Amino acid sequence: MKPLSAQNFLQSRINRLVRKSSADYSKTIGTILRKRGIITEEQLQNALKVQKDKLYTLGKAVRLGQIIVELGYALEEDLVKAVNDEYQISVNTLTDDISGLVKKKRESFVEGLPPLRIPIWLQFFAATMVIIIITILVMSFFILSQQRERLYNQTLRIGKVSLNYFSGNASIPLIEDNILRLNTLIKDATHVEGFLYAIIVDHNQTIKAHTDINKIGKTFKKFAQITDVRKEEDVTYFNYFSESGEHVLNLTRTILFNKKELGEVHVGVSIDFIEKLILKAQLTIIGITFFIIIIGSGVAVFLGFHFSRPISNLVEATREIGSGNYQHKIILARNDELGDLSTAFNRMGEELWKNSLMQKSFGKYIGSEVLEMIMANPESAWLKGHRSEATIVFIDIRGFSTYSEVKEPEEIVEKLNQYFEIATQVIQDYGGYVDKFIGDAVLGVFGVPVYHENHVLRAVSAASDMQKAFFEKHENENDLLQSVGIGINTGVVVSGNIGSQNRMEYTVIGDSVNLAAHIYRLANPGQIVISKSVYIHLKEMLEVEPLPPQYIKGQSEPVETFRLLDIRENHHV
Repeated sequence: MKPLSAQNFLQSRINRLVRKSSADYSKTIGTILRKRGIITEEQLQNALKVQKDKLYTLGKAVRLGQIIVELGYALEEDLVKAVNDEYQISVNTLTDDISGLVKKKRESFVEGLPPLRIPIWLQFFAATMVIIIITILVMSFFILSQQRERLYNQTLRIGKVSLNYFSGNASIPLIEDNILRLNTLIKDATHVEGFLYAIIVDHNQTIKAHTDINKIGKTFKKFAQITDVRKEEDVTYFNYFSESGEHVLNLTRTILFNKKELGEVHVGVSIDFIEKLILKAQLTIIGITFFIIIIGSGVAVFLGFHFSRPISNLVEATREIGSGNYQHKIILARNDELGDLSTAFNRMGEELWKNSLMQKSFGKYIGSEVLEMIMANPESAWLKGHRSEATIVFIDIRGFSTYSEVKEPEEIVEKLNQYFEIATQVIQDYGGYVDKFIGDAVLGVFGVPVYHENHVLRAVSAASDMQKAFFEKHENENDLLQSVGIGINTGVVVSGNIGSQNRMEYTVIGDSVNLAAHIYRLANPGQIVISKSVYIHLKEMLEVEPLPPQYIKGQSEPVETFRLLDIRENHHV
């Protein structure tokens, strides 16, 4: 069958992308011209058809505007004016870079700026500061709120105690109108921190006792603009602002004697005093906050550099690896995850070095045994070529050319990759290596460069297991795998590095390889065809069906081949 080369496949993919880009551009230009009445829908469709034909004929896209002008549907001046008006750009001819000018016009200044780069240590510092500040603010809010409520309640309790003391001891002196005794009773009230006044009035609202002696004997004036009035048992309290603007909590209790009202006692407590205490607490918290921020910023910067420096080393090492210096090492004595990362990175460099050496010698198709052999003695003579017994396996998809013409490139690549993955894995599992991919065909080799005495059985077992794996995957809707044919031959081959100074590859050549290349074409989908030499080696182990002898180019006599039916039990590798 005709193999699909990498060059042909890439070219078909490029053509597809060109067609898509051209179609998108044409759709946009066509819409503009239709909207402005320059061309009709029929003319647009004709122009698109001509564009498509030119693409297949010339192998490149032709601008829709040029085709419209060539067909005589419109003048180039009209098309240029329509494009300029639509996109607010300035082009002179249809050959100008219209899409580039449109893109440049649409890009904003911000989008054109390079992305902001913030070092890790600065990010660490900023994150730590945000966490510290938010934590302190939240804690301060709740602590100060609770502190304010506790101070208010404590002040209220002290006020009630004082109020009860005054009212309980003022009844007799009030009956006796003993002004001196009443004032003696309350004279020390203002010595309590936060207390503003204490007042005793009789039932006529005449002040009999006051912490301000100048107000004794005067008529008691009711408080103005009181708020938040509450009453608990026989105590009434409310808030108000004094004439001096001070915020005051007033507590009032009636003076009783034998259930007869003799007057009232008023006690004033400063709420501003509570706010001053809260302000002091806030200042203390602010001071502690600044101290924590200073300590935290130092720790954050230290930790930021502590973590960013190893990462910088990793970045530098990545650049070295990217440039091909796979033996670059990271010296990082840390007993943490970054230390583990550096160890893993160094191990990765070693593996990449091995893979690089492996690719230079073989490519990406050898097993671990071959790799170990190369690493143990990379200058071994077997690379220079020698004769040896080997078994050649050709795997190919029947009817692939027809299949590829009707399927999308993305679907073809996905299914081909699954097919190659199965074939490669099975070959390596049985100790062989993949010599090369030829379009949709795979050339597998057993017996070189690592010799196995039972290389023929390994090759046949690998082919059998491969078809089973193809069948299982075919049931999962990969229809390519039902069409795989396999041909196997064994004999003397010449193996070694073959090519030029610029391009060499390890491969096998010889009549045995050529015969295997012809035999696999005899295998129908799902079949395995083996040569007579393979059958002679394993005739006690295999169940086969003879095929008609075939005349093959390069062979003087007809070649006997056999279709493999099964491998008898206990004879698998």
